[in-house]
Amino acid sequence: MNLLFVCSRNKWRSLTAETIFKNHQHHDVRSAGTAADARVKVNEKLIKWADVIFVMEKRHKHLLQEKFNQSLMGKEMIVLDIADDYPYMDEELIDILKTSVGPYL
Repeated sequence: MNLLFVCSRNKWRSLTAETIFKNHQHHDVRSAGTAADARVKVNEKLIKWADVIFVMEKRHKHLLQEKFNQSLMGKEMIVLDIADDYPYMDEELIDILKTSVGPYL
């Protein structure tokens, strides 16, 4: 299963998620951001690649729906409700991600 994690700039939250879940034997994992200055910017190819899309905030879901509505048909998109309050690989962020994403794996 292909998992895509999306936040704004792909520097803290989604990149942390990619890092902690990337070595899972049953999933391929990537991350991207919605902002113009994102480290890796979300694009049509990533949306089509993903089986499940995890977004950090509702606004990320709305942005993806506005830009990639047709490609999102049939895709599961899960809002994690994780605020942009944590640096990359923050222990609390890791715990929140594992708790939030774990049931979907």
